[in-house]
Amino acid sequence: MASHNRFLGPVSYIFCDDERILEVNRQFLNHDYYTDIITFDYSRGRVVSGDLFISLDTVRSNAALVGATYDRELRRVIIHGILHLCGINDKGPGEREIMEKHENAALAMLPPGV
Repeated sequence: MASHNRFLGPVSYIFCDDERILEVNRQFLNHDYYTDIITFDYSRGRVVSGDLFISLDTVRSNAALVGATYDRELRRVIIHGILHLCGINDKGPGEREIMEKHENAALAMLPPGV
Protein backbone atom coordinates (compact mmCIF):
# COMPACT_ATOMS: atom_id res chain seq x y z
CA MET A 1 0.00 0.00 0.00
CA ALA A 2 2.74 2.43 0.91
CA SER A 3 4.40 2.04 -2.49
CA HIS A 4 1.16 3.28 -4.06
CA ASN A 5 0.64 6.09 -1.56
CA ARG A 6 -2.49 4.40 -0.18
CA PHE A 7 -3.81 3.34 3.21
CA LEU A 8 -5.71 0.15 3.90
CA GLY A 9 -9.38 0.45 4.76
CA PRO A 10 -11.97 -2.33 4.89
CA VAL A 11 -11.47 -4.97 2.22
CA SER A 12 -13.65 -8.09 1.99
CA TYR A 13 -12.50 -11.23 0.22
CA ILE A 14 -15.39 -13.38 -1.01
CA PHE A 15 -14.06 -16.74 -2.15
CA CYS A 16 -16.54 -18.52 -4.38
CA ASP A 17 -16.90 -21.00 -7.24
CA ASP A 18 -17.29 -20.35 -10.97
CA GLU A 19 -21.09 -20.38 -10.86
CA ARG A 20 -21.24 -17.67 -8.19
CA ILE A 21 -18.76 -15.40 -9.94
CA LEU A 22 -20.71 -15.84 -13.17
CA GLU A 23 -23.87 -14.73 -11.32
CA VAL A 24 -22.07 -11.66 -9.96
CA ASN A 25 -20.62 -10.89 -13.39
CA ARG A 26 -24.06 -11.09 -15.00
CA GLN A 27 -25.92 -9.21 -12.27
CA PHE A 28 -23.57 -6.29 -11.71
CA LEU A 29 -21.47 -6.00 -14.87
CA ASN A 30 -23.74 -7.47 -17.57
CA HIS A 31 -20.90 -9.82 -18.56
CA ASP A 32 -21.69 -13.42 -19.44
CA TYR A 33 -18.39 -15.15 -18.75
CA TYR A 34 -16.29 -16.65 -15.99
CA THR A 35 -13.42 -14.70 -14.50
CA ASP A 36 -10.95 -15.10 -11.66
CA ILE A 37 -11.77 -11.87 -9.83
CA ILE A 38 -14.33 -9.10 -9.74
CA THR A 39 -13.38 -6.02 -7.75
CA PHE A 40 -15.93 -3.60 -6.33
CA ASP A 41 -14.09 -0.42 -5.43
CA TYR A 42 -15.38 1.67 -2.50
CA SER A 43 -12.11 3.58 -2.00
CA ARG A 44 -12.20 7.20 -0.92
CA GLY A 45 -9.19 9.36 -1.59
CA ARG A 46 -6.11 7.44 -0.53
CA VAL A 47 -8.00 4.94 1.66
CA VAL A 48 -8.42 1.64 -0.19
CA SER A 49 -11.67 -0.22 0.38
CA GLY A 50 -13.69 -2.76 -1.55
CA ASP A 51 -15.10 -6.23 -2.08
CA LEU A 52 -13.07 -8.81 -3.99
CA PHE A 53 -15.02 -11.77 -5.40
CA ILE A 54 -12.52 -14.51 -6.26
CA SER A 55 -13.44 -17.72 -8.09
CA LEU A 56 -11.25 -20.45 -6.65
CA ASP A 57 -12.26 -22.69 -9.59
CA THR A 58 -10.86 -20.23 -12.12
CA VAL A 59 -7.77 -19.59 -10.00
CA ARG A 60 -7.09 -23.34 -10.05
CA SER A 61 -7.59 -23.69 -13.82
CA ASN A 62 -5.52 -20.55 -14.55
CA ALA A 63 -2.69 -21.87 -12.38
CA ALA A 64 -2.61 -25.05 -14.46
CA LEU A 65 -2.70 -23.05 -17.71
CA VAL A 66 0.29 -20.87 -16.80
CA GLY A 67 2.26 -23.54 -14.93
CA ALA A 68 1.99 -21.82 -11.55
CA THR A 69 1.12 -23.34 -8.21
CA TYR A 70 -2.40 -22.79 -6.97
CA ASP A 71 -1.10 -20.78 -3.98
CA ARG A 72 1.03 -18.53 -6.19
CA GLU A 73 -1.86 -17.87 -8.58
CA LEU A 74 -4.24 -17.14 -5.69
CA ARG A 75 -1.78 -14.61 -4.28
CA ARG A 76 -1.41 -13.01 -7.73
CA VAL A 77 -5.19 -12.67 -8.07
CA ILE A 78 -5.53 -11.13 -4.60
CA ILE A 79 -2.74 -8.67 -5.41
CA HIS A 80 -4.46 -7.93 -8.74
CA GLY A 81 -7.66 -6.95 -6.92
CA ILE A 82 -5.81 -4.76 -4.44
CA LEU A 83 -3.99 -3.04 -7.30
CA HIS A 84 -7.37 -2.26 -8.87
CA LEU A 85 -8.33 -0.61 -5.58
CA CYS A 86 -5.11 1.42 -5.85
CA GLY A 87 -6.28 2.73 -9.22
CA ILE A 88 -4.34 0.47 -11.58
CA ASN A 89 -6.40 -0.77 -14.55
CA ASP A 90 -5.78 -3.52 -17.08
CA LYS A 91 -8.31 -3.10 -19.89
CA GLY A 92 -6.92 -0.20 -21.93
CA PRO A 93 -3.95 -0.09 -24.30
CA GLY A 94 -0.73 -0.91 -22.47
CA GLU A 95 -2.49 -1.22 -19.10
CA ARG A 96 -2.16 -5.01 -18.86
CA GLU A 97 1.63 -4.74 -19.00
CA ILE A 98 1.59 -2.07 -16.27
CA MET A 99 -0.65 -4.27 -14.10
CA GLU A 100 1.65 -7.28 -14.59
CA LYS A 101 4.69 -5.19 -13.62
CA HIS A 102 2.99 -4.16 -10.37
CA GLU A 103 1.78 -7.72 -9.70
CA ASN A 104 5.31 -9.08 -10.16
CA ALA A 105 6.78 -6.38 -7.89
CA ALA A 106 4.25 -7.19 -5.16
CA LEU A 107 4.81 -10.93 -5.49
CA ALA A 108 8.56 -10.35 -5.19
CA MET A 109 7.99 -8.70 -1.79
CA LEU A 110 6.56 -11.91 -0.34
CA PRO A 111 8.91 -14.10 1.68
CA PRO A 112 10.31 -17.15 -0.14
CA GLY A 113 7.94 -20.10 -0.08
CA VAL A 114 4.87 -17.89 0.35
